[in-house]
Amino acid sequence: MKPESLSDRVRRLILGSLWSLKPPRLWGVPNILLLVTSYYLGFRRSDGALPDPENALSDPDGLAGICPDLSVKTLYEGYKAGLFPLCHIQPYKWWAPSTRMALRLTEFHMEKNLRRRLRSGHFTVTFDQAFEEVMRGCAETRPGKLPLTWITPDVIDAYSAMHEAGHAHSVEVWGEDGELVGGVFGFAVGAVFFTESQFARQRDASKVGFATLVCHLQKWGFVLNDGKYFSNHLAQAGFEPVPRSQFNALLKRYCATDLRVGHWSVDETLDVGNWDPKSGVN
Repeated sequence: MKPESLSDRVRRLILGSLWSLKPPRLWGVPNILLLVTSYYLGFRRSDGALPDPENALSDPDGLAGICPDLSVKTLYEGYKAGLFPLCHIQPYKWWAPSTRMALRLTEFHMEKNLRRRLRSGHFTVTFDQAFEEVMRGCAETRPGKLPLTWITPDVIDAYSAMHEAGHAHSVEVWGEDGELVGGVFGFAVGAVFFTESQFARQRDASKVGFATLVCHLQKWGFVLNDGKYFSNHLAQAGFEPVPRSQFNALLKRYCATDLRVGHWSVDETLDVGNWDPKSGVN
């Protein structure tokens, strides 16, 4: 993908700084500066080992260390250990929040309106057909939000490499005119799917895509979906806050063996609109 321009980098630096200086995030800035300064001065691990998520800071919540690169191996091992990379201003940093929003797939909640949307056939859903396009859609500015995103060209390139390696996946939601109107992307390790971001250009488009994804994940033997931080949207869908130590114990249990590496495709025999998550997929 085309590298980020100098003007875009400067703009992100300014907006990222403004975002960081807003309370309560402001109180964690000294620790971030100390970590970054130590990194650039060379006071960092040289053995390539990941930081221990259990030693992550409480202010800012979950800051665990510097992520030295975004290679497929580094990201795979990081996710497996309960870490994820995130930054608005480089260097990339590992995070492991004290509480993670996690969904046991059997607890997924589908509203009646969503079931009607799924049954209407208004949208067509595919998997892994337009990965970069979905990421670019997720990077779009939301109405009323600061025009700032962690999904930079470098991040798109890194996750695209994971996609080619069969670990990262996209869900595309197409409208009746054949245009991409919504999507989801994330990363799979073992029986856990880590949802990174989603977007919608038409009402309920991302919800339809996510429900279709969860239905397939359950059929394929996945048990958990990670949503990272709390939001009302996640809570309404059945996600619950899980303490970091408990979440990492679940990862050790469910990430031992990968279930489905490679590009995914939609199973046309699944009736997502009539699927009951508690009963499972027949």
